[in-house]
Amino acid sequence: MREMLNKVESVLALSPQAITTDTTTNGEIIDMKGFESLLFIVASGTLTDGDYAFKIEHGADSGLSDAADVPAELLVDNSADYHPANDAGGDVSFADSDDDTVKEMAYIGEKRYVRLSLVSTSTSSGGTLGATAIKGHAREMPA
Repeated sequence: MREMLNKVESVLALSPQAITTDTTTNGEIIDMKGFESLLFIVASGTLTDGDYAFKIEHGADSGLSDAADVPAELLVDNSADYHPANDAGGDVSFADSDDDTVKEMAYIGEKRYVRLSLVSTSTSSGGTLGATAIKGHAREMPA
């Protein structure tokens, strides 16, 4: 079996946190320099109410002052019935019945900076969510 450790780099995309209001919570800006692919792994804890949609933005500015929503054709999700990402824009979403669930979405665009954000709606007591990003296909190894 071959190891992956020297071929990828993991970074925090969104700190695990309790979300108890309707809000948009921006994750970390991820610099893709030196890598060709990006996989977001989103995990939920207990979700008591609300809906949670993760959206992905990209741009050329390091502060994402030029942030634009990533088009669905540049996202690939792990739904059982459709790849690339769904027709609704490709965002990974969680409902209050998705306790302790992991979902994935890959970014296949070419912008240098990428950010995952959480948009919560119908939230009063909330839930806990977080995300990790794995940068892959390193141009130089070890990553």
